[in-house]
Amino acid sequence: MTVDAFRASLSAPAPPVSLAVPLQALWWDGKGDWARAHGLVNDLDSSEGMAVHAYLHRKEGAEWNANYWYSRAGRSFHRPALEAEWEALVAGLLQAE
Repeated sequence: MTVDAFRASLSAPAPPVSLAVPLQALWWDGKGDWARAHGLVNDLDSSEGMAVHAYLHRKEGAEWNANYWYSRAGRSFHRPALEAEWEALVAGLLQAE
C-alpha cells in the first residue's frame, strides 16, 4: 500500500484489516479520532507504537509527554509540521510491512 492509497482508505468506515496497530492508530487519527488512535498505542510496547504515541501527544499539545515517548521510541527527531510527521510515519510503517 502507498501513502496515497492509505490516505484514500480514510473514506472507509474502518481501517483495512491488514494494517498493523500503529498504522491503525494513524488511520484513526487521519479520520479525526485522536482518542481512538491514542487508545490503540497507549499500552503498545514497540518502537513503532511509541513513535506514533509521541506524535499523538505532540498533536495534543503535550510536548513534555511527546518528548518522553520520542525518547522511549529511541527517536530524537520529528518533523516541524504535524502533517509531515503523520505522512512520514505512515510511509515508514507501510515500507516496513
